[in-house]
Amino acid sequence: MSSDRIGDLLVHVWPAAKADAPVVLAAHGITANGLAWGRVAHLLDGRVTLVAPDLRGRAGSRDAPGPYGIARHADDLIALLGALEIDRAVLAGHSMGAFVAAVAAARYPERVSEAVLVDGGLTFGLPPDADVDTVLAAVLGPAIERLSMTFPDRDAYRRFWQGHPAFAGEWTPEVEAYIQHDLVGDGPYRSSCVAEAVRTDGGQVLVDPGTLGAIHALTVPAVLLYAERGMLDDPQPLYNAERVAGLAVPAVAVPDTNHYSILIGEKGAQVVADHILAAAEAAG
Repeated sequence: MSSDRIGDLLVHVWPAAKADAPVVLAAHGITANGLAWGRVAHLLDGRVTLVAPDLRGRAGSRDAPGPYGIARHADDLIALLGALEIDRAVLAGHSMGAFVAAVAAARYPERVSEAVLVDGGLTFGLPPDADVDTVLAAVLGPAIERLSMTFPDRDAYRRFWQGHPAFAGEWTPEVEAYIQHDLVGDGPYRSSCVAEAVRTDGGQVLVDPGTLGAIHALTVPAVLLYAERGMLDDPQPLYNAERVAGLAVPAVAVPDTNHYSILIGEKGAQVVADHILAAAEAAG
């Protein structure tokens, strides 16, 4: 894996074993970074080239200027394809990144062969007057709380995440790299996430019509993979059979996963990798 700056963004690339292998471009969640795709990349095992940027306002791209927003991230993904001289790619996205992938695929279908949406991309159905800060705090819990916290050392940050119920039993070298990549400072440390970026992006995921309508406007093949448990490993998931009923995009439940382990855990990452490989193979 290599990490290089391309334009405003720090971009992580897990190269394929063959130069002509398909390319997959992956977008991370609202307070995450590109290394969240590390376990999936490991399981892809060089059969595709996986490209995962730190989105604007996070980790290695925290100094990238605004404005923020889902459409801006979508445009960044397509610009990244251009910079890498890639005509078409499979797009994958987790959580907020699934909304980014859906918007990019809806706006630029000629650049996208298929979209793999992981526990995100479908509206939560909130009213337009919903208070963004209150909803984000309630839904994201510790993930959003940490943005105002400081940590004396890297071990303290590791312990913080190991205490998160959704991460229990899912600690791997890839998870370690992902959470440590979030830190800035030299002690005390803090999360790299820019608060304005998180709030802007979160508000659009909650109520922006263009963001929420993208999954229904797709003209490229797509699939929605959803976890059976929630963000705190609780029994209330973001999606269930009732919520996805009637959705034109095929929806597949991923057993024994929560919102995080569907991407970082062994079982979830394997299902995501399998769907990415199927999409890449179908694209030729």
